[in-house]
Amino acid sequence: MKLFWKLSGLALLVCGTLLAGAMLTGCASSSDNPVFSENPDVPSPTMTGSPGDTISSGADAARFHVGETVIITFSGIDSEDLLQMPPSTQTVNEDGTISLPYIGSVKAIGKTPGELQNDIHDLYVPKYYVRLTIAVNSEDRVFYVGGEVKMPGREIYVGTTTVTKAIQSAGDFTDFANRGKVWLIRADGQRIKVNCNKALEDPSQDLPVYPGDQIQVPRRLW
Repeated sequence: MKLFWKLSGLALLVCGTLLAGAMLTGCASSSDNPVFSENPDVPSPTMTGSPGDTISSGADAARFHVGETVIITFSGIDSEDLLQMPPSTQTVNEDGTISLPYIGSVKAIGKTPGELQNDIHDLYVPKYYVRLTIAVNSEDRVFYVGGEVKMPGREIYVGTTTVTKAIQSAGDFTDFANRGKVWLIRADGQRIKVNCNKALEDPSQDLPVYPGDQIQVPRRLW
């Protein structure tokens, strides 16, 4: 009988030890070790970012917007008509297009000079010409900041920017600026009121600025 109780106690001790070990292993697996998906398209739990983080290559700086001037030159063919033709200077219309001889409207908005150049080439060749060289350029890409800023004037558009950043590039507000009623005037004449006080707190209200745009900061009444 004593032997029976000793063996029973030993069995209970072994089972308790194994159970405790299993529980510790399970806890470590669930909390201490990160879990990675076998699917490469699913990021691991550590691949996170802060809200509002963006990755920008600056490619938007080279894309055409409404109201911008596009300069197209033609060369490399035997057609006297086209060779004698001076560079075609076009303004991107409100519908985002420019108009060229023979081929009519061509979408320009949202395209880089290289992309527009290729599109124009493919519309002319081989339908109209066997060989043709197209060069697409834009005028200096600038925007304007005026009114109650410390350094009003023309600013070079070097990449993606916003209303508040554009105002900072012009020396920031004067002491008399009405920060709650800043006007963003698009190249096509559209007027948009921007509250820069709110825009500084909420980036979604800090509107993008494009080449040809104007920012006008009025004087406050009191």
